[in-house]
Amino acid sequence: MRDSIYFLWIENQILVVIITMVMMIVSCRCVLGLENINPVFFDEGLSHLFGEGNLIRSPDDRSVRLLLDKYTGSGFISSSMYQHGFFSSLIKLPGAYTAGIVVAFYTSNGDVFVKNHDELDIEFLGNVEGKPWRFQTNMYGNGSTNRGREERYRLWFDPSKEFHRYSILWTPTKIIFWVDDVPIREIIRKEEMEGDYPQKPMSLYATIWDASSWATSGGKFGVDYTFAPFVSEFKDIALDGCNVSDSLPTVTGENNNIGYDHINCSVSDKFLMTNDYSTISPKQAASMRRFRERYMYYSYCYDTIRYSVPPPECVIVTAEKNRFRDTGRLKFGGSHPKVHKARKKRRRNRSTPVSVVSADL
Repeated sequence: MRDSIYFLWIENQILVVIITMVMMIVSCRCVLGLENINPVFFDEGLSHLFGEGNLIRSPDDRSVRLLLDKYTGSGFISSSMYQHGFFSSLIKLPGAYTAGIVVAFYTSNGDVFVKNHDELDIEFLGNVEGKPWRFQTNMYGNGSTNRGREERYRLWFDPSKEFHRYSILWTPTKIIFWVDDVPIREIIRKEEMEGDYPQKPMSLYATIWDASSWATSGGKFGVDYTFAPFVSEFKDIALDGCNVSDSLPTVTGENNNIGYDHINCSVSDKFLMTNDYSTISPKQAASMRRFRERYMYYSYCYDTIRYSVPPPECVIVTAEKNRFRDTGRLKFGGSHPKVHKARKKRRRNRSTPVSVVSADL
């Protein structure tokens, strides 16, 4: 009898463990959003960039905290450069008052190709307390900083409450920016882009820094260090791509004539382009369309004052275009649907009717 009870207890414990593991996997998949994520230990692929003492690594070497205080920000860089790749991390942003702060997750080669660098950006822009974080994506190729290709968005969640996965895919033919399992922007390489499409090896960077001069309301609100330290957290960082650091010659000064065309990344490129994060399914395409309709509030493609002719990679979507002014900004402010509902409720409570035009989100 005692043996039967013991074995029954063992079976129950095994069942509890299995259920717990399944729940963890499901929860993890919901957060990660994408399959085939291969995180690295910090020592395996990353290095301290700046901010002595403001970069704090976890005991298991799987996560890192970047701090901003009144003395300095902080950052890390990949130990190697990559010719194309998938760069991804779970990120949690600072909360409360974050005006003037920028948390950036991006690829660049500006320290090597000083005059003609390439760059792919995800930049989170802080805000005053009670207002949400915003973020932007951007692309530069061959030093084309005078032809910025930025888009700005809001998020459908509070990025300071929990971790979400942000990813950049860069292949020879396309670039995709991901938030969890939602592709928010896709850039298909066109021949007319020429050098404006990033083509040289890049490193991965993550930084937090004081951008009081521009990050929030054009510099109207700066960093308030009474709320410091501001902490951003990165974990399960993935670096999938063609590691070319050992193939690049030593660089000195501002030498921009560095040979990299001889590097063969065909195997790695094939792996990238056949992975799940390189393909947008019909369901994900619908999610991307909804995201851009509801949360994108600036696009260079619709900024006809800046670009009388849209850059060649722009895909003009009529449903999107009709919502933007010629400055590339929304005609109606672009608030979340919940905000519109709150505004409509306030309008209904007014004693005097007011004629209002609202965005169709």
